[in-house]
Amino acid sequence: MTIRVLIADDQVMIRDGLAALLSSDPGIEVIGQAGNGREAVDMARALDPDVVVMDIRMPEMDGLAATAELAGPPPAHGEPADARPKVLILTTFDLDEYVYAALGAGASGFLLKDAPAADLVNGVRVVAAGDALLAPSITRRLIGDFARRRRHQRPSPHATAALTPRELDVLRLIARGLSNAEIAAELVLAEQTVKTHVGHVLTKLALRDRTQAVVFAYENGLVG
Repeated sequence: MTIRVLIADDQVMIRDGLAALLSSDPGIEVIGQAGNGREAVDMARALDPDVVVMDIRMPEMDGLAATAELAGPPPAHGEPADARPKVLILTTFDLDEYVYAALGAGASGFLLKDAPAADLVNGVRVVAAGDALLAPSITRRLIGDFARRRRHQRPSPHATAALTPRELDVLRLIARGLSNAEIAAELVLAEQTVKTHVGHVLTKLALRDRTQAVVFAYENGLVG
């Protein structure tokens, strides 16, 4: 299945470069380019992309505000998690406040513009599949900061009351960065069973994707 991508960046040369790079992959189709956040929101609603590659600093509406509009609130009960496009933030700014703001706005991934070209193509594939993606340097700081903030916090029984013990195990392993295949090996389960558990976790906790599941787990003291 072809991944439909919308690119949003206020610099034409960067947009064209990203479009050429992504279009070189036979499994990715660039369906549009936007020059600011407002255009990105309007085009995304008209074109229904699978992934929006979003710059943060843009005129009229920045990438964080646009991400919040596109991602919207957590899905309502029964609404499919893939009803809205996934947003991959791409920026030159390696700053924690942008990471937290992007995740809070509903972004599924966060890459720096100086990352290798292959990382961008892989990043689009990862977030399109519903997985979490953060640049490695950002991931280390993000997790370390959450760990320091939550060091003495006990898991909240109310936050996870809807989960079965097995789903709770799966959530903890998602937060450790394990893939479905790795979780299956860890828990001695079929990979399809793990995929089902992951879907239940996201639905029961009203989370958009695995990125939000990682944040939820750290915020609620489930991992440290």
